[in-house]
Amino acid sequence: MEPKVDICFQAIGQSLPVDHGYALYSAISNIVPCFHAAEDVGLRLIRGRYIGQGLLDISPRAELVLRLPVARVADYLALAGKTLLVDNHAVSIGIPRTRSLVPAATLYAHLVTTRNGHDEERFRTEIARQTATVGVHAEFTLDTRRTFSIHGRQVVGYSLLASGLMADESIRLQELGLGGRRKMGCGFFEPRDHSEV
Repeated sequence: MEPKVDICFQAIGQSLPVDHGYALYSAISNIVPCFHAAEDVGLRLIRGRYIGQGLLDISPRAELVLRLPVARVADYLALAGKTLLVDNHAVSIGIPRTRSLVPAATLYAHLVTTRNGHDEERFRTEIARQTATVGVHAEFTLDTRRTFSIHGRQVVGYSLLASGLMADESIRLQELGLGGRRKMGCGFFEPRDHSEV
């Protein structure tokens, strides 16, 4: 498998809905059509400060982060200088920089979804199955139960903390993610200090 990197764009705007994964996926796909069908690209939700009414303040400094194979970076450079309309909120995309994945013993994902994930036991069973398949042995701690919407349908997931990772397992988990809907901000693992930026 080809190594992956994060491509990080400055995201300039005022606010975004907290639940913006599907809208952001759609906006990126309008500019980079290959994103729509890509199986090897992950998206991190844009971070901000909650200001009420389901909105995040993303000023003055937020990032749009995509995780993708090194050879695919050029496909996404077209985003630089564009304005994304995300649920009627304008976000201008700046010049990108790349960031290598760094191993860490503990990784965090803000939201992980699986089929039938509304049932916590089935969620745990599916996560155990997926991690065994990719050879990742870690202790997983479920955190907050979260929902997000796709075409008006509510999908349930959880924040997930993975601890006790060896260096190669940590990189593998970051590269592969867990669960589905990774182009909508799900299953994106990173060291805890990055996740809180």
